[in-house]
Amino acid sequence: MYFSEQDVRAVLTYPALIPVIRQALIDYSGGRVEQPPRTILRAGNAEGARNGWFAVMPVIHGDAMGVKTVTFFPGNAELGLHTHLAIIELLNRSTGEPLAVMDGRLITEMRTAAVSAVALAALAPPEVRSLGILGSGVQARSHLQALRMVRPSLIDIRIWSRNSANSKKLAAETGARSVPIEEAAAADVVLTATASPEPVLQGRWLARQSLILAVGAVGAHLRELDDEAILGGYLVAESRQSIEREAGDVVLSGAKVQAEIGEILANPSAFKPPASARIVFKSVGMAVEDLVAARLVWLARSATATLP
Repeated sequence: MYFSEQDVRAVLTYPALIPVIRQALIDYSGGRVEQPPRTILRAGNAEGARNGWFAVMPVIHGDAMGVKTVTFFPGNAELGLHTHLAIIELLNRSTGEPLAVMDGRLITEMRTAAVSAVALAALAPPEVRSLGILGSGVQARSHLQALRMVRPSLIDIRIWSRNSANSKKLAAETGARSVPIEEAAAADVVLTATASPEPVLQGRWLARQSLILAVGAVGAHLRELDDEAILGGYLVAESRQSIEREAGDVVLSGAKVQAEIGEILANPSAFKPPASARIVFKSVGMAVEDLVAARLVWLARSATATLP
């Protein structure tokens, strides 16, 4: 059974996805997910930043197993193609039977935004009003939709991009404002969703008690945040293992993870950052997030589907 991106889009929604992502993060930190580090191979198709990569991400969780193969080719943007492409295979954990193969591009897009939405709901006060977005691509757009869902109070949306035409276009389409980077960075919540190989967010621009959602710059030698931005905050990770291995923002700065988001979700009373602390949430994506999203799609597309 194969599900195209159109099939996925027809049934996958944030109201359904955000709660299962939340539980998956709790289960991961609780040791209920079998998920080895992803294997990443460089494609060798070009030099420097244009060099793409290919990753394999297996996982076992609950009643299902799965594997995602995902590629990132930065040069695709100039060809009018998506930079991230993926395929997910879903299997029955009890029998090993393949249940479905589906396009994983949209799942990757939506589960990334859903993880940030879960983090926002857990780490930011209900009254936050301003959201600064650094970036104007696919993740900027998907995050805006997901973050507004959990914090409708976000009414002051500020967008910055190296490509000012793109930031103005996204702002016009979403009721936001295209602003200088310093103004975007001064918001209550700041999302960094760029493909920059070097820091774009400087700590001196940030508000004292802001929340930073850092989702771009996946790779041990890439970073979006300068030292002041990340070392001056209380660092919460999607996964300690993944962040310390794959996030240049952490690897290159020497920042120390204070907690996983799943630990905070499972025991909020134990979450005790300094009273005036800025909080930085860093994610790089995990296979279990893809698995639970793919399971949702399979159940929705197969009306009689059940797993033992």
